[in-house]
Amino acid sequence: MPTSLATVIYVGIMLWLFRRDIRQKPNVTGALWIPLIWLLIIMSRFISSWLGIFGIHVGGSSVEEGSPVDALGSGILIIAGLRVLIRRGVRLGEIVRQNRWLTIFFIYCFLAVLWSDFPFVAFKRWIKILGQPIMVLILFTEPDFETALITLLKRCAYVVVPISLLFIKYYPDLGRGFSEWTGQGFNTGITLGKNELGVDCFILGFFFFWYALRVLKMEKSRFRRNELILCGVFLGFIWWLMNRAQSNTPFVSCVIGIVLMLILGRRSVRKENIGTYILVTVVVLGLAEYLFSISDIFFDLLHRDRTLTDRTKVWADCLAIPINPIIGVGFESFWMGKRQEIMNEKWGWHPNEAHNGYLETYLNLGLVGLFILLALLLATFWKARRELLANFHLGRFRVSFLIAVVVYNWTEASFKALHPVWFIFYVIALDYPRPQQNTAPEPAELVHDPAETSPYDTNDEGEENKNFGFVVPR
Repeated sequence: MPTSLATVIYVGIMLWLFRRDIRQKPNVTGALWIPLIWLLIIMSRFISSWLGIFGIHVGGSSVEEGSPVDALGSGILIIAGLRVLIRRGVRLGEIVRQNRWLTIFFIYCFLAVLWSDFPFVAFKRWIKILGQPIMVLILFTEPDFETALITLLKRCAYVVVPISLLFIKYYPDLGRGFSEWTGQGFNTGITLGKNELGVDCFILGFFFFWYALRVLKMEKSRFRRNELILCGVFLGFIWWLMNRAQSNTPFVSCVIGIVLMLILGRRSVRKENIGTYILVTVVVLGLAEYLFSISDIFFDLLHRDRTLTDRTKVWADCLAIPINPIIGVGFESFWMGKRQEIMNEKWGWHPNEAHNGYLETYLNLGLVGLFILLALLLATFWKARRELLANFHLGRFRVSFLIAVVVYNWTEASFKALHPVWFIFYVIALDYPRPQQNTAPEPAELVHDPAETSPYDTNDEGEENKNFGFVVPR
């Protein structure tokens, strides 16, 4: 197929998907476009990179300073998001009260700017991380949080998946790359690296599987059938992209999250004991590793060497560089200056992260920061557990994705500014009072054909729970 014709077809499919989504009239506001644009940028390429594709070069950038165009774009979105939250009357005191460990983490990160070698750069990076909770709070203050989350991730997939397919198949100079050391080819899709493409597949694959399980609990209707077809098609394309990405960590994390979702859906599993189940699983796996070295089997299945593609060597080199073990080198400051030069001299591929989220946190924030992060993860788990008992579908999403995040950060680092996994982490870590759903009957003239709208959702026991949220906004 000619490239120009393929481009027209793929763009046409994207526009049709958006038109279909909008015609369903999900119970969301226009403000949802702000976190959508934010998420699309961090799941694809920064603005300066997109401009470069069209021959618009916006000047040089450095690791320390970044691109001024990207900074401007992030700033505009953050200001727009703040404006929405102010108009909606979001209360800072309520945010702090319901998210104490997250607040402590933010405050400590800000304090860590003070002892950074590059305090101005660290401060700018701290400002950027504020964008993540701001965007997520827009979701929480939508008329229906779950509908807003579903709509956001569906619309994100409408762009990420088709463009990745288009770039890989018809624009290899944009969607594929070659290692400068081995010459081996790899696929990047809409992103700039195979690991980044794997992360996109991890997030969207996890979402569509969760959404399909949710839709299966609906009453039979045309809407249910069409949504299941949509989930099946996207899961098929995401599987294809994941295979092309050849990125093991996102794949394993996604599989673990999906398996946990399925386990939680079994009637025999007591949801209130989820913490005990996880603890027992960790202990059993630890004993199995100690007695039988089961990790060797795992590495063989993934065709990985015992150094995790030199990750363990990078970890050792990072720990060999002198830092303050209590408070670290400063917020997101380890990979700058002399330390970066030392690592670049040792490793020709110029690492810019420790490839371990917990080690990365220790290097930047020290043992104090690592303790706060672990406390934040534990607090997030207890929030997710409460949600699991109150709202099974959303609780299953939160618990399963949290465990996937914990696993993902063993060989990658996502506890940092603009990482897509960090964005979804805020979705499951944040709490804020959600607007009360209006359960009054719809006026007759505003009620759509039941075959075109979602019926009542059901809980895990198969009973009617609440309206799925696809109603006309008031």
